[in-house]
Amino acid sequence: MKFNLEYLEKLANIVYDNDLSEITLEDDEQAISIKREKPQQASVAPVVMPATVTSHVVAPQPKSAEQEKAEVHKGKPITAPMVGTFYAAPSPDDAPFVKVGDNIAIGQVVCIIEAMKLMNEIEAEASGQITEICVKNGESVEFGQVLMYVE
Repeated sequence: MKFNLEYLEKLANIVYDNDLSEITLEDDEQAISIKREKPQQASVAPVVMPATVTSHVVAPQPKSAEQEKAEVHKGKPITAPMVGTFYAAPSPDDAPFVKVGDNIAIGQVVCIIEAMKLMNEIEAEASGQITEICVKNGESVEFGQVLMYVE
């Protein structure tokens, strides 16, 4: 069997049209293998344009006077040091570690974040009064998310 250019083009089109990654043909005299490397993201070379870069950036919205005033009075945030599940109490039957209005000291456990089946106690980094708890028991939290405020 002799492979001519027209035959090779037909094989290449079969690979492309059927979204195949490889086709191999052989006889007693010769063999041919056509491989197609699929791009991981896009089949067209990416074009970097300023609009593309800025389209993924969300511009901060101006805050109203009420929002700024409310944030000023909330106090210092206690944030999640990891991704996980927020628990306000050591077990479902126990009282929460802290409630709004409670006074806390530096190093006091204020909640637990479960990450990969490990219970991580989160300690206060500031002393003062809890002014707001921003997440509910059992909610998923992200790294850096505000859990509560201390004033």
